[in-house]
Amino acid sequence: MINWELNATSFTNCNCDYGCPCQFNALPTHGNCEAVHSMEIHSGHFGDVDLSNIRAVTSLWWPGPIHEGGGKVFIIIDDSTNEAQRAALLTIMSGLETEPGATIWSVFSATFAEVMEPAFLPIEFHVDIKERKSQIRVGDKIDIQGTPILNPVTGEEHKAQIHLENGFEYLVAEMGSGTSRVDGPIALSLKDSYGQFNEIHLNNQGVIRH
Repeated sequence: MINWELNATSFTNCNCDYGCPCQFNALPTHGNCEAVHSMEIHSGHFGDVDLSNIRAVTSLWWPGPIHEGGGKVFIIIDDSTNEAQRAALLTIMSGLETEPGATIWSVFSATFAEVMEPAFLPIEFHVDIKERKSQIRVGDKIDIQGTPILNPVTGEEHKAQIHLENGFEYLVAEMGSGTSRVDGPIALSLKDSYGQFNEIHLNNQGVIRH
């Protein structure tokens, strides 16, 4: 197995209500799952391939709960990457060179019925986990925005976290609101739904604990 490690900032927006039942082993809010995941790798490697400063956006769709399968996935990697970096990151995001079930990519890979050809395009990425704000764009095809959840009575920002002792993506995530427009092979339209701000620190064995 090729040793790899990633340290990244991430924002995810899915079609579920705030909190996302998937985080609690429950069924999705609307019966199916639609999501867009984004990340910027600050440091990382796949063997001797440097993965620092790489951005990626992934569109995902399942007809029902994720564990029932039948899903589709489309990955976009920043076009500043070289062939070795692209191959390395796609390997990791396909769940390969990883202990079974150790990472979100390993788990999800078993649920896809269709893996679309990846694209390599410029990605704008701005995510502030502490402030719970994000703006991610891929040309005029993808626009992802994350904001704090607002108290419906006072308008004040609502602060909440999810802690997962045995998470396969993160240990702690800040909760927010997400609104996304995604064109392309997997078209999505999400508004004021579940938004997740978190760090990704993973290797072949799963989440790295500090």
